[in-house]
Amino acid sequence: MGELCIHSVLVTGANRGIGLGLVRHFLGMRNPPKWVFATCRDPRGQRAQDLQNVASNHANLVVIPLEVTDPTSIKAAAARVGEHVGGSGLNLLINNAGMVINNTLDDETPENMTQIYTTNTVGPLLLGQAFLPLLKKAAQGSPGSGLSCSKAAVINISSYGGSIKEVYLWDQIQAVSYRCSKAALNMLTKCQSLGYRAHGVLCAALHPGWVQTDMGDSVGNVAPLTVDASVRGMLKVLSSLSEKDTGTFLDWEGKVLPW
Repeated sequence: MGELCIHSVLVTGANRGIGLGLVRHFLGMRNPPKWVFATCRDPRGQRAQDLQNVASNHANLVVIPLEVTDPTSIKAAAARVGEHVGGSGLNLLINNAGMVINNTLDDETPENMTQIYTTNTVGPLLLGQAFLPLLKKAAQGSPGSGLSCSKAAVINISSYGGSIKEVYLWDQIQAVSYRCSKAALNMLTKCQSLGYRAHGVLCAALHPGWVQTDMGDSVGNVAPLTVDASVRGMLKVLSSLSEKDTGTFLDWEGKVLPW
């Protein structure tokens, strides 16, 4: 097991929190990717200022506008990535963009359920579909027959909160729509792993931990894990994934989590 060796990676929701942390760590590798694609809704907005500051110092970082619930926006982003990577394709797609509304079972609404499911579950589905041609190119151009993140992979950032068996932190945050969307994302990951395996694409769901981000702190308590610690752990896990791990649900330390 060593550091990831990839030509290209795309991270959604990359303007802050875990997404921005992933981008920074990819750029800081000893052998960084030739292309790091960072997407967010409004790259020119105030909430993306930190990302723009990073981009100004890295020629291999391409910031792309992307609304993960909009098929037209997704197709445009895929086309732009394709212009950069050409025949080498895209090695790693990290579906990190997500949202949470901390509603209880009593005050959850159809509108919240629909909005959060569309962002957290439908978005990763559409992104997988749009980027599959580029992932297939990367897989075809990589040596060896096994699956790995260095070859071609879709990584969905999920949550232990979506575990039906554990219902993690229920006493502190119900967030019913969020939990349902992440449980559905886990099933999507399993489906993608079965559907994309023949194309040489590994698929896995990762729980990043309870992290000190705007989302992580929305529970009302200070999250125990820093962005840096979470991202370092996840990248170590990604570097170790192989064919036996496709379709699994893991945490940032590589522990298999219950569905």
